[in-house]
Amino acid sequence: MPLPWLQIIDAVVGVANYARSRKVVAVAEEQQQQQIEAGARTPGGLEARMAGVVVAALKEAFDRDTRRLELERDQLATERERAERALRLELQRQAGDREIGRLRLLAGVAVAGWLVTLLLAIWPGSRLVASTGARVALGGGWLLLGGALAASFSAQGRVATAVDGGAGSRSGADDAVTSGAAGAAALWLIVGGLTVIGLAALVT
Repeated sequence: MPLPWLQIIDAVVGVANYARSRKVVAVAEEQQQQQIEAGARTPGGLEARMAGVVVAALKEAFDRDTRRLELERDQLATERERAERALRLELQRQAGDREIGRLRLLAGVAVAGWLVTLLLAIWPGSRLVASTGARVALGGGWLLLGGALAASFSAQGRVATAVDGGAGSRSGADDAVTSGAAGAAALWLIVGGLTVIGLAALVT
């Protein structure tokens, strides 16, 4: 009985085709799985756009917060500078008030000394102007007291100008409130005037 070679060959070719087709299917499935994994690792177009939008929103929020912090920092610096300037002006005003009070006291002492010596000079029976030397000394003392009064008024004007100038200055640079040479001279003129008047009383 002859062998069915054609059937055997067909069977072998069928088995080979089946094995080849299974291998091709396995390779295709493996490539598809790799593509899926690569797609999972690499964002798609929509995911990339969403990620870009999120990054842009975060950057904008960060820039906005940075600008807000800088603005608040500038406002705090301005408020601190304004408070320091107000404090300097207040201290300057208080120093000016104290200096003006001292100068007014000196002016009051000068006026009081002049009036008292004037009353003593014109008092009936007073020996304060009995001699020429006493009269000269008394006149010199009155001149010194008048000079002290004028120096006190001049120094008060200087202090008031310094205080007003510091309050009107926008730079906030406060000058030292001082009465100057006139304020210092007023005290010594009063001392000198009272001393000379005392000598006038002694030489009578």
